[in-house]
Amino acid sequence: MSAKVHVEQSGPITTVRFDGPKHHNVLDANGWMAVAEAFAALSENEGIRCVAVRGTGGRAFSAGSDISAFERQRTKPDDVRSYSDAIASAMRAIRTCVHPTVAIIEGLCVGGGLEIAACCDMRVCGISSRFGAPINRLGLTMSHLELEPLVQLVGPGPLMEILLSGELIDAERAKMVGLVNRVFPDGAVVDSGYALVARIAAGAPLVNRWHKRFVQRILQRVPLTEAGREEAHAAFETDDYREGRAAFLEKRDPDFRGT
Repeated sequence: MSAKVHVEQSGPITTVRFDGPKHHNVLDANGWMAVAEAFAALSENEGIRCVAVRGTGGRAFSAGSDISAFERQRTKPDDVRSYSDAIASAMRAIRTCVHPTVAIIEGLCVGGGLEIAACCDMRVCGISSRFGAPINRLGLTMSHLELEPLVQLVGPGPLMEILLSGELIDAERAKMVGLVNRVFPDGAVVDSGYALVARIAAGAPLVNRWHKRFVQRILQRVPLTEAGREEAHAAFETDDYREGRAAFLEKRDPDFRGT
């Protein structure tokens, strides 16, 4: 029942795709570990400039964890801890991926799927998409590590609304609370999402990676070191800076090389 995790590369753009459309692209413990492994490998590939994350079939991004596998994988205390570690590893790998990440959401995005989307840098969805985490109907909790990206993204008020009510919110409400960045017509969300991915990939890759790291550092609320301050000036020493400046003056598109 659980989704397979596919990694597909097209030039500088990579797609991580959950493939289990009959069951809303749910993931079991092995699926979560596959997500962690996929993103760890992507961070080692300097030829990538942006990663799209999506589900298969058009009906769901992901409905999260495969509840039908819980009796085998999430009942005994040791199994519960192992399963939680698998989820945490996947979320950590997505959040710390050096490349920009965009969740392209069609249909349902609930439970663990919502957690995955929150770990991405940007999220786009279709007008009929629905979001939520009705896990108080299942008698289980999200861990602190699972909640952290959602708290940082939407704040405690909207998140508590989602968790306590158990209701699914629509795309308009999701955009209002900051859960998604852009909403498109259902038939256009994939093409529009990949257009955004392509635009990101056309930017200076080192700059995109630096900005991602800077924002994460700010969210961690740790004192900025002198080395951190100096890192913010490193872009001015790159070939991409010289190329970007020349392209602007020559009124042409820049050809960034990531150097």
